Amino acid sequence: MRRQPVPTRRRFLGLAAGAIGALPAAISVRPAEATPEMMATAIRAVTGGAPVQTGKVKLDIPPLVENGNSVPMTVSVTSAMTANDYVKSIHVFNEKNPQPNLGNFYLKPNAGRAQVSTRVRLADSQKITAIAKLSDGSFWSTTADVVVTLAACTEDVI
Repeated sequence: MRRQPVPTRRRFLGLAAGAIGALPAAISVRPAEATPEMMATAIRAVTGGAPVQTGKVKLDIPPLVENGNSVPMTVSVTSAMTANDYVKSIHVFNEKNPQPNLGNFYLKPNAGRAQVSTRVRLADSQKITAIAKLSDGSFWSTTADVVVTLAACTEDVI
């Protein structure tokens, strides 16, 4: 009668390394890149095709960033933030990240002011668009171009 080898961590890791080594080395996965058309589709999904006016929204993001891994961004909207006149949501879109929607922020009148601040990753130099939906159903927007010297979101995964 043949004895079964005792399972050890070393044997398991050896088998796992052998199995991984058997996979073709040519497999490389790269993140998909959003396009301006994908961004336009994402914007239509948020607005429902309603007209978007320019104004009322301010996008504060550096025009030139050295590193796209952590880019500070603030979006503010001119609004009284009262029960009858307030910003319902703020949406931020981009052209070249793997996903065209950078973020969605939902507000209520008791927020006090219509402003959100965060940090984002940018895959490359691109256009950023911020859209605000007001309580009257109107949409307002602004855009900013950002030049990124060291891109994020583009590492090769093997």
